[in-house]
Amino acid sequence: MNEIIKALAARKSVRSYTDREISSDCKEQILRAATEAPTAGNQQMYTILDITSQELKDKLSVTCDNQPFIATGKMVLIFCADFHKWYQAFTLAGCSPRRPGPGDFLLAVEDAAIAAQNAVTAAESLGIGSCYIGDIMENYELHRELLHLPEFVFPALMLVFGYPTPQQQEREKPKRAALDFIVHENAYPDFSPEEICQNIADLKGSDFDQWMQRFCQRKYQSDFSLEMSRSVAAALKEFQG
Repeated sequence: MNEIIKALAARKSVRSYTDREISSDCKEQILRAATEAPTAGNQQMYTILDITSQELKDKLSVTCDNQPFIATGKMVLIFCADFHKWYQAFTLAGCSPRRPGPGDFLLAVEDAAIAAQNAVTAAESLGIGSCYIGDIMENYELHRELLHLPEFVFPALMLVFGYPTPQQQEREKPKRAALDFIVHENAYPDFSPEEICQNIADLKGSDFDQWMQRFCQRKYQSDFSLEMSRSVAAALKEFQG
């Protein structure tokens, strides 16, 4: 196993940071790594917002489902799916472009997510921990105003970075699913109810029904999950004309 694969296997979410600051050199390395990510048509359909304002971090720690650790991050980056720049460029070149649609939205989200994972991997190689915040997709109207986002720009994900505390370094990484539950040859398989129950029970190490009922209520049926779906639907309206 080479060093890159070791780093990918070891990486886990870090939500508690030491007081050590991230140097400007490390920040630039992480940002440059992000922009080297694969991208559809080399368009780089994303914009990265580097959140340096403590006041703004404090607000985001509330608007992103009340997660105080966000405000303590030594570096906070928001990866926005961005078709605004390309739509502007097409218009300025006299292309008479069509209005961006849902496919353009998803392609830009993919670009943003791939760039973000490059940033995570680069940070890990420098000993810097990170945590994805999907909750930036919630409260779309509020975040759009807070971040001054123009038309066809959507805050797809946020990353919080910092050097992990000893407790975070020692914390065990959550178990991942067995490979044969995730990878299948050529076509999607027909899972039996027993296979689904057993694989998830093995993964979580607990009674399937009890764990699933708690998890469903805490995550899938939660207020923040419903708000996320509402916000994404609102953002998509812009891409549906």
